[in-house]
Amino acid sequence: MIKILPLLVLLCSMLVSTHVSAQEKSSFKICWSIYVGWMPWAYGAEKGIVKKWADKYDIEIEVVQINDYIESINQYTAGSFDACTMTNMDALTIPSAGGIDTTALIVGDFSNGNDGIIIKGDGGLASLKGQNVNLVELSVSHYLLARALETVGLRESDLKVVNTSDADMVAAYSSGEISSLVTWNPMLNEIASMPGANKVFNSAQIPGEIIDTLMVNTDVLAANPDFGKALVGAWYEIMSHMQPESAMSEAARTYMGVASGTDLEGYNAQLAFTEMFYTPAQAIDLLHSDELLSTMQSVAEFSFDHGLLGEGAPDAGFIGIETPTGVFGNKGNIKLRFDPTYIQMAADGKL
Repeated sequence: MIKILPLLVLLCSMLVSTHVSAQEKSSFKICWSIYVGWMPWAYGAEKGIVKKWADKYDIEIEVVQINDYIESINQYTAGSFDACTMTNMDALTIPSAGGIDTTALIVGDFSNGNDGIIIKGDGGLASLKGQNVNLVELSVSHYLLARALETVGLRESDLKVVNTSDADMVAAYSSGEISSLVTWNPMLNEIASMPGANKVFNSAQIPGEIIDTLMVNTDVLAANPDFGKALVGAWYEIMSHMQPESAMSEAARTYMGVASGTDLEGYNAQLAFTEMFYTPAQAIDLLHSDELLSTMQSVAEFSFDHGLLGEGAPDAGFIGIETPTGVFGNKGNIKLRFDPTYIQMAADGKL
């Protein structure tokens, strides 16, 4: 079972890091893990785009790959990084639940089929009853499973969830150790191509609910707005390289595919199941939508039901979630923010 960092441990790290993080500084670290929507950071670092934008604001930004997704978020939560790639749900249940005020600086895409449920054999979703289902417990995979089970009248108590690292999923499935799983790309496509694999549900059936972001420590961002400007500027330059109509698209996507363990064809196959926001306007539309607030309410309710908001959380609204259209939960305890300020600067050409 994945352990969300205990509040007491986090409190200690906060006492150390909050004083430092709230100060102006010139050197920053961001971390990312392998996923189709986060491979642009690998490309941006390798091609010097991140450095170019950091230089523009006279700062330094180190981009670090972490092989284990949950570990990357835990390291961000502990204060080792100023920003980290993660989903909307994991931002709520790990750093925000741990008391770290976190801002979605970049909303890059939402999963539109990149997360899915696979079983061996010809059975449908209902055949999961009584089975072991392997997934990264308490992650968006767990959320996807819960949403899928609702569609066939099943509950989690009807099966057994087995925690499995994303790094081990392909090997465990190919060896025959597991027969039912929930995972994301590139593992999902690789496993789905194996004999007998049957994809019975995917995130396209809950569009807009699994959102991929770059989350930033709110205190660091407030004290260092140039950090936010540099990251957003770099991101949209990278997007201009990889969007379909760009002359550089094939080379950029080929790099991202190889860096993620596949090739151009494999990476494009993943992009086909990703609603990428190549322009600031696309991200702004999501941020200002009523659906974002309702999605975060659903995520908060799932998280509360699974004990992910902390032992002292009395209800799903214990942690305030701020979006441009309103706040869900406790306005006196806002720890997760969807702030369009810097993306709007990109849209207005003010970076």
